[in-house]
Amino acid sequence: MLTFTDKAREMVLTFMDQSGEDQRALRIHVTGGSPVAPSFELTLAENSDRGEEDVEVDAGGFMVVFDQSSADKLKGATVDFTNRVNGSGFEITPPTASLPTPSSGSVPQDELAEKVQSILDEQVNPSIAAHGGKINLVEVKGTEVFMEMTGGCQGCAASQMTLRQGVERAIRQHVPEVTEIHDVTDHAAGDNPYFRD
Repeated sequence: MLTFTDKAREMVLTFMDQSGEDQRALRIHVTGGSPVAPSFELTLAENSDRGEEDVEVDAGGFMVVFDQSSADKLKGATVDFTNRVNGSGFEITPPTASLPTPSSGSVPQDELAEKVQSILDEQVNPSIAAHGGKINLVEVKGTEVFMEMTGGCQGCAASQMTLRQGVERAIRQHVPEVTEIHDVTDHAAGDNPYFRD
């Protein structure tokens, strides 16, 4: 159901050891975000904190507890513990198969997609081209936009800052009807990131 990297498992066990109490489990609750980048809370839970509807999974050395909604959203995801320039912490990545992917190079063709593509072509991509990067529009679902970062942006340690502080700001300023912007990039596959961890 959920895979923990060795580093994430080690960190969870360290936190549990430091808490000094037995019979603890890790509770994961999805609080929002997107299918690509869920927002979540991780807390240590005691036996008395577990509800009848909770789903429990053995993660190899400790139990993980979810409410049903969170369990459904995290099926097949991977939990990692990362150290980045701007901080360290747990990161949950959904399975790649569940993410939208470009369909034979075609770009979505509706009014919202055309507006977003125009911003990418005229403002965003010219500025990140200096770093060997490019951002492609993958899909538009209602007012949600799915993008893929390529070239120097794929796997770049600053990619999320670029997306949130640059790309998202430009799109929301010029296309206010966009409600969500999702990054569907497989950053682990980036073979030439501009800025490495």
